[in-house]
Amino acid sequence: MKISARNKLKGKVEAVDSGMVMAKIKIKIENPDVITAIITKEAADDLGIKEGDKVIAIVKSTEVMVGKE
Repeated sequence: MKISARNKLKGKVEAVDSGMVMAKIKIKIENPDVITAIITKEAADDLGIKEGDKVIAIVKSTEVMVGKE
């Protein structure tokens, strides 16, 4: 996956909490820390994100986006 953002953290999804509009994705990154990304439910559904998936947290100044390889 090629993108312009340079701040990428590889990790594994620990939990997915889907609401009516937004989805909260907890990602365990390689340093034993966890970050949380709030993305739209549509984006979470489009990516097919579920617990155990390997993902990349992409940090863009004030936001955290999620990408799946």
